Amino acid sequence: MAKKTDKTNAARLLDKAGIAYKLIPYEFDENDLAAQHVAESLNQPIEQVFKTLVLHGDRTGHIVCVVPGNGEVDLKALAKVSGNKKVEMILMKDLLGVTGYIRGGCSPIGMKKRFPTYIHSSATDFSAIYISAGVRGLQIEIAPSDLISFTGAVLADVAAF
Repeated sequence: MAKKTDKTNAARLLDKAGIAYKLIPYEFDENDLAAQHVAESLNQPIEQVFKTLVLHGDRTGHIVCVVPGNGEVDLKALAKVSGNKKVEMILMKDLLGVTGYIRGGCSPIGMKKRFPTYIHSSATDFSAIYISAGVRGLQIEIAPSDLISFTGAVLADVAAF
């Protein structure tokens, strides 16, 4: 488990940009990387714990989608808002090579390259949301507006419940 004092690349980038956040460690389970487990570990509602998913669009290439833990990516909605005819999840074996992150520790901040990012509109229902800090066992608590501006994300209805 990451220690509270450990700084991830995502945290260093936020520090450099002067963006306020908190690092929140939690006990992760190698066999249960689901957002529900993270939410329960943080004692937070699942709707406030967001997961970062990486997809590939037929026209734009890789794109990042950040959705509430209780939702799934709405592929049709994401394709439409991102200017693609079709989008699909990238293969798990490609995640590390594309982003620099592993499953259960993928953050929308600090990927190898900057990809178009779409954050589900419900993020703005909260004063703070939780996203991966870039390693398993550590979340970032951040204001949605700060995450949106830092990543250059588009706020859109890209989740299905």
